[in-house]
Amino acid sequence: MSTLNKEEQLAVIKGQIKSYPDFPKKGVLFRDVFSVLQNPPIFQLLTDVLIETAKAIQPSVEVIAAVDSRGFLFGPLISLALKIPFVPIRKKGKLPGEVMSHSYTKEYGEDTLQVQVGSISKNSRVLVVDDLIATGGSLKGAVELIKKIGAKPVACLIVIELEDLKGREGVTCDVISLLKY
Repeated sequence: MSTLNKEEQLAVIKGQIKSYPDFPKKGVLFRDVFSVLQNPPIFQLLTDVLIETAKAIQPSVEVIAAVDSRGFLFGPLISLALKIPFVPIRKKGKLPGEVMSHSYTKEYGEDTLQVQVGSISKNSRVLVVDDLIATGGSLKGAVELIKKIGAKPVACLIVIELEDLKGREGVTCDVISLLKY
């Protein structure tokens, strides 16, 4: 598959994404990235595309930060390829030690994201990674948390974007999504 151009590679990956109507609730069409992980050649292809995309902006990136929990599937792979640190952004109460927190509003309430103090240096340039952007609440929260630390979110790299939900609106850095629905 390495002879395919990026557009063709993304079409192959998109063809492996399973959709589940009415999950987790009626009226929602769930796009499941796990179906790609269950197919090693396609998972490798997705990993390669993510890495190549990150490399294109890498001179300006010093840290990969991924959003709990599906961002953790891709963030460490990218950080290893770029040879830069990986930092998890977790939901409240999941990290030991001293943490910095940021609460944000979701569609049906509020949530809090945290990062360990000292894991991202002030003024570091950060690439935020996640599997999917829908309404954008968690991504916006992650970006604001990074800014609160004093670091600079350079871009957000997302596997799947649900464009109708307009989640990228209000994200205060570039959003790069590979697969759009």
